[in-house]
Amino acid sequence: MTATDVPSHPETIDGRLTPTTAGEPRREDWVGDAAEALPDDAGSVLIGRIWDPSVGGPTPVAVRDGEVVDLSHRFPTVRDICELPDPAATVAGLDGARVGDFGEILANTAVATRDPGRPWLLTPVDLQALKAAGVTFPISMIERVIEERARGDLALAADIRQRMFADIGVDLHHLEPGSAEADRLKSLLVSEGMWSQYLEVGIGPDAEIFTKGQVLSAVGTAVDVGVLAASTWNNPEPEITLIVQSSGRIVGATLGNDVNLRDIEGRSALLLPLAKDNNASCAIGPLIRLFDDRFGMERVRELEVRLEVRGVDDFRLEAVSEMTWMSRDPEDLVRQLIGPHHHYPDGAALMLGTMFAPIQDRGSPGEGFTHKVDDVVRISCPALGTLVNRVRHAQECEPWHFGIRDLMGNLARRGLL
Repeated sequence: MTATDVPSHPETIDGRLTPTTAGEPRREDWVGDAAEALPDDAGSVLIGRIWDPSVGGPTPVAVRDGEVVDLSHRFPTVRDICELPDPAATVAGLDGARVGDFGEILANTAVATRDPGRPWLLTPVDLQALKAAGVTFPISMIERVIEERARGDLALAADIRQRMFADIGVDLHHLEPGSAEADRLKSLLVSEGMWSQYLEVGIGPDAEIFTKGQVLSAVGTAVDVGVLAASTWNNPEPEITLIVQSSGRIVGATLGNDVNLRDIEGRSALLLPLAKDNNASCAIGPLIRLFDDRFGMERVRELEVRLEVRGVDDFRLEAVSEMTWMSRDPEDLVRQLIGPHHHYPDGAALMLGTMFAPIQDRGSPGEGFTHKVDDVVRISCPALGTLVNRVRHAQECEPWHFGIRDLMGNLARRGLL
């Protein structure tokens, strides 16, 4: 499917835009099932959010043995759960009304086939700030340097990539940002005419941490993610996402897709907001796994995040992002995000970056990878489940219309505030 196949006037369901393909029934079998979406080990303490049509708004839930349990009688927002002294222990011992079967609610989430009278999944975060760390893997640093030097030109990027790796000739795997060795490498690259601002955040002492989207703007699993129609070089960024309290304490983790427009960011780093923050460009989910004695930062540091992209053109891409390859420790990123220098009263969801930098040719030789409309992106990790999204143009994705004022009004009407 090409960009011209996307209709300019989508249908609507219950007031929400529903992208369709003219003359072709929409298939939603890409959504997956509960077995794929949930962690593979029993006993995980899982929380999330659903849209509950009976109350006209979002409801925090727990997922236990495939059943979805309403937690709103105790906690009106997921933020309130995550601010507890021991979120996992509290949720594990909390009763609530059964909402339904997780698999059925997941199946009702895709917009095109959704029954608006039944619950569907939302992204599991609500009032947390949506933040992301960039250039946290050495290979992603090199790719950002290439993007900048190529100014968004795919063919030029391939040539720069080949010459750069020949010049560097070093293993960046164990390079510690801010170390003397990192400073020597930066000096070498600068002397070779390869200075870039990405070197500073990739191997310098200070991390790149930016605002990925506005509060409540993230989407969850089984819905579309958006790239701008004007972008010709873009890709998914599969990432672990940490759930951080206002105190800076990490209390859980989930998966994320920090959708990136490489051509726009490559033109100028000052265009990062345009490259990163668009309608449906931040996907987080499917659920938050709260930290307990079985799952914490020790396991997070060892996780592997798998990516699969399947296109309607029969293209398939697979990759693995290994957390052990991160050049910055996740807890160091959190310390740079939140502390005496910057406060987040409602906590934050911090996407940790990715080592995924696709260079596999999809079309003509040397042009690398870019998304096409209707690509299906699967980001998976056995400990966290699978986040599944379909790629559409941001202009055609379901619009973000439920903001903070709407949430507060809804909770007040329900007597939860």
